[in-house]
Amino acid sequence: MSKKRGLSLEEKREQMLQIFYDSQDFYLLKELEKMGPKKGVISQSVKDVVQTLVDDDLVLRDKIGTSVYFWSLPSCAGNQLRTTYSKLESDLSNSKKRYMELVEQRDDLKRGREDSDEREDALEELKAVESRHKKLKEELAAYADSDPSALEAMKDATEVAHSAANRWTENIFNLQQWCSTTFPQAKEQLEHMYREAGITEDFDYVP
Repeated sequence: MSKKRGLSLEEKREQMLQIFYDSQDFYLLKELEKMGPKKGVISQSVKDVVQTLVDDDLVLRDKIGTSVYFWSLPSCAGNQLRTTYSKLESDLSNSKKRYMELVEQRDDLKRGREDSDEREDALEELKAVESRHKKLKEELAAYADSDPSALEAMKDATEVAHSAANRWTENIFNLQQWCSTTFPQAKEQLEHMYREAGITEDFDYVP
């Protein structure tokens, strides 16, 4: 009979967080060390696991008198995710700006010149940030019910994103117009470049 596999660090973190979420109470470390084994986390590991949660701002810690108490609410995770979300929003905007700058530089080069390594790196970076951005939005949505302020914050973020998307769309249309006017003899090459960049015939403003 095979030996049962122990929990990974991430699974241990999830189990310890669930203790806080289920009770929404305050605990001493020794209390958590007694409760941990019921969740599959051995008592000797509880201190280190809880410390990683404190480091990530998912669990709060405070000293009252001579005792140190730990606690966490679903909204704590939501706040931490919103901080990361804001950073990724900034990273995404910077990546798109960098990408457009590189596209403009490429259009200024002689026809037939191969793509630069810098542009390829920028495209890969943009794809990675967009993927992380999408995943974070999905995770953030899971905490909306436990944090009333999240709905208003997400509403504001949606309006900002909507405006930014249409602003970038306008920039792309302007860039296409400039390319067509400046390089009329390169129409076929330009259309091929647009397709490579994901700008297809159905590309339009967000309603």
